[in-house]
Amino acid sequence: MKQKILYKKTVEGFGTIGFRKLDIEQDIERLHQWVNLEYAVFWGLQNSSVATVKAEYEQLLARENYEVLVGEYNGDMAFLLERYAPQTDEIGKHYQVRPGDCGIHILMAPPNRPKANFTWHVFRAITDFVFDDAAVQRILVEPDIRNKKMFAICERIGFVLDAIVSLPHKTAQLAFYTKQNYLKNKNLREVIKRSAMNNINNTVSPQQAIAHINPSIWAKANRLLVRKAITEFAHERLITPKIISPGVLEDGCMWHLYSLASDAEEVYYTFKAQPLALNHLLIDADSVEKYRNDAPEALDALWFIKEFREQLGIIPEQMPVYLEEITSTLYGSAYKHIKNNPVSKELAVADFQTIEQSMMEGHPGFVANNGRIGFDSGDYRAYAPEAGNSFALLWLAGHKDRAVYAGTADLPYNTLIAHELDEATLTSFNQTIEHQGFDPADYVFIPIHPWQWFNKLANIFSPEIATGKLICLGYGPDQYMAQQSVRTLFNVTNPHKFYTKSSLSILNMGFMRGLPLYYLGTAPEMAVWLEDLLMKDSYIKETGFEMLGEIASVSYVNPYYEELGPHNDYNKMLASLWRESPMSKINERQRLTTMAALLHIDQEDNALVPELIKASGLSTDDWLRAYLKAYLSPLLHCFYQYDLVFMPHGENLILVLEDHVPVKALMKDITEEAVILNPDFELPENLKRMYAPVAEDVKLLSIFIDVFDGFFRYLSTILVAHAQFSEKRFWELVAENIHDYQQRFPELKEKFAQYDLFAPEFKLSCLNRLQLNNHKQMIDLDDPTILLQFIGTLENPVAEFTLANSQESVVGSR
Repeated sequence: MKQKILYKKTVEGFGTIGFRKLDIEQDIERLHQWVNLEYAVFWGLQNSSVATVKAEYEQLLARENYEVLVGEYNGDMAFLLERYAPQTDEIGKHYQVRPGDCGIHILMAPPNRPKANFTWHVFRAITDFVFDDAAVQRILVEPDIRNKKMFAICERIGFVLDAIVSLPHKTAQLAFYTKQNYLKNKNLREVIKRSAMNNINNTVSPQQAIAHINPSIWAKANRLLVRKAITEFAHERLITPKIISPGVLEDGCMWHLYSLASDAEEVYYTFKAQPLALNHLLIDADSVEKYRNDAPEALDALWFIKEFREQLGIIPEQMPVYLEEITSTLYGSAYKHIKNNPVSKELAVADFQTIEQSMMEGHPGFVANNGRIGFDSGDYRAYAPEAGNSFALLWLAGHKDRAVYAGTADLPYNTLIAHELDEATLTSFNQTIEHQGFDPADYVFIPIHPWQWFNKLANIFSPEIATGKLICLGYGPDQYMAQQSVRTLFNVTNPHKFYTKSSLSILNMGFMRGLPLYYLGTAPEMAVWLEDLLMKDSYIKETGFEMLGEIASVSYVNPYYEELGPHNDYNKMLASLWRESPMSKINERQRLTTMAALLHIDQEDNALVPELIKASGLSTDDWLRAYLKAYLSPLLHCFYQYDLVFMPHGENLILVLEDHVPVKALMKDITEEAVILNPDFELPENLKRMYAPVAEDVKLLSIFIDVFDGFFRYLSTILVAHAQFSEKRFWELVAENIHDYQQRFPELKEKFAQYDLFAPEFKLSCLNRLQLNNHKQMIDLDDPTILLQFIGTLENPVAEFTLANSQESVVGSR
């Protein structure tokens, strides 16, 4: 007998979806097939007999406030829907149930004929059906934490991820869809944009691990990385391209044909490029060709490294790890190209975290810039910023005779924890400690990256766990997104809560990414001292420049490794830092982006910065003037007024935009990188480590290297290539900014002469040489200049714009 249809929905161009009650006798054979399929592993009935499945559903149907329904598509069985009341279910013990909550479980049938957006339409119909009951105000799903496919489709519908809870049979991720959001989304005709790659996590299948690897995308990733390798290695004078054809003028720019000889006589490369300032080649990616014995070959970034090993100076012992980092960079590049990110025009009006997830490039200078050695293919999709997946942090309790907390005066431990964790979570964590027979008052809570727990701490710190010195409390309630620095995490559940930066023992760009107590212990004091120093300065306030204070930290001292020194990787494995959220620094008219985004070029080869300028309505000149006032001016003032320098590369600066125009810059990552260059500068006793003895001829390199060569070189190239903006004019505007600053502070003229930003040349400092020399520890944190690789000099692109030359130019033009 055919069952009565309880609810039916017809979607034009798609078909009809209907709901009826489960008929055990009629439906059990099909249901038995479904629950035994590989993808139904989270349903918990794999390898079950028909009798077992039947008994399971007879038991469910007998439960109070529990309903099992069959979903039909065009009259055929297509999915199973279980609908229940959370207050009478086990899940009701693990969150604060509200009146009007309705829980659901969904199992999809295997697709007979794949149809575009089929699952999305099914889920939309399910939410329509459930919310058709006027009493329902919120829908709850609680999939297994590993079931990222479920999270992906739920987030596309409009569910918001919530707490992670430990149930008797699984660790579950709660997600809610309110009626308010449902009504807001009800008339959407298209899928909410979300990467199709985001449905994969640590439990990827063999095929899913390589879903983004295909011949055309792989070839594109290799071509772009070979182009970058030639650009950066030539810039650092590791390789020497030679002009083999006279320059050709195209659109007012001079392009040359170059040849590049490898270590082997029979292998060489050719390409077309425009030479720019700072020994930079703007290479046409499509023009790069490889030849062996004059016959063309496909571009391969790994072979490129091997073919130039001698010129690059890579010793055989370090070659395998460097090749792994190159491969990992290619793997990530391929993922980004297939991910379907918003294009640059869309990013120009996007929010902060959308921009963070959409970046196509890592550090602009390093060739191997996305190594992340330690992540497997599942970790990559779960935790890499470009994957766009949110996740919860794990929390540990460290005994106070091991754990060290440091906070600003207005952030004692209890205040900090009350800010980050709600009362229910604190109660639950304290009960966990009590259940193990210990006193919560003896412990400090420590948030950690989930990867760190499963891959390092649960094993290496097992002696501490065995004695109760370290207790695993479980997941916190908030969801976080990895930022471009990977281990810095942004709270997407409560964006005004603090950033959390956690130790993450993966090898990435020349460092194991730990956090040393040596720096963390004084981070809050440094935050207060720097804010007190700079926020009293009227010029700094005028530029809007601010620090994102690193206002609290917690570190766990493992006694087995303590005597091995502060920079030993094992002494940096268990620590976290809290930093002010940039959301606390803006008003409702403003939005955020990392400065690194100004170098973004999307998967369609369109750059972001011209779109921002276009959206602002300003001329390129005026937009750049505003940007330089927000970024360069405060850095100049810190250097000349206070002998204070930072590492102000793109990822370390967050720009505040108003009407698409930079109005101020927020500096982060200051704990290990803020340095005082003057030995006579009066520092608090605990901050004496901030002073670094640096040779006089190296001091100004903090501007020349980190700003001119480390960022402006790339920004000016993008403006030339994507906005047809004059490179000379770019550097003239930089010079104009410097002149404006110097004229504002004539009392510093002797220092301007001593540290001359218009000097004809400056030393070339080479980042890739550092990484090629030592892929595990590029620099000495106690002496940041001792290992720097200086190779010759670069012509200073602002040297021609001295004040005298500028005045002569003005006079001559009248």
